[in-house]
Amino acid sequence: MSNLLILGAGQYGAVVNETAQAMGCFDKISFLDDSFGDDNVSCCEQVIGKIDELEQLRSEYEYAIPAIGDADIRLSLLERAESAGYRIPVIISPRAYVSPSAQISKGSVIEPLAGVHANAIVGKAAYISMGAVVNHNAVVGDGCHVDNNAMVMSGAEVPSRIKVEPGAIVKRRFNIFNMNGKGDIAIDGTAHNEYNFDVGM
Repeated sequence: MSNLLILGAGQYGAVVNETAQAMGCFDKISFLDDSFGDDNVSCCEQVIGKIDELEQLRSEYEYAIPAIGDADIRLSLLERAESAGYRIPVIISPRAYVSPSAQISKGSVIEPLAGVHANAIVGKAAYISMGAVVNHNAVVGDGCHVDNNAMVMSGAEVPSRIKVEPGAIVKRRFNIFNMNGKGDIAIDGTAHNEYNFDVGM
């Protein structure tokens, strides 16, 4: 039974859904979203209930993955799904490049045309968007989002719950430089990663 529940039917959920479909390894994909059943809210046919119904659906769905933009909520939902007995997959587009030596943790999503290179580490519930590159030996923390065409350079570290904006470059010492040369943002902290490739397929 390779049925998948996506927690959140917004923009992140749409990306996860299409990427999971492209993988071709799930028999059924459905959503839980808190807008389900609300007046004047149009939900797609795949939305079957609200997130509070997560625990009730474990017998029908083996896998669950959070698809919420807020990193804190995403990580909280990942823990909740695990506690309910769900397996947390890694969603990787067939059109992405992921090195055999890279470590991608559960609940993370690697979109089409993204690249994760040798010995890179991507933490839990992270998003590597289309065109983004995580170069060799780089570390992306739990709950991070490396947005379109951004680059995490070799050996650089991105702390947990950080969003790397489109087109930004993350260098060593957690500095982010815009590709257009306008300014830099210093980021403090360290990245904690617990690799657990739990896709099970």
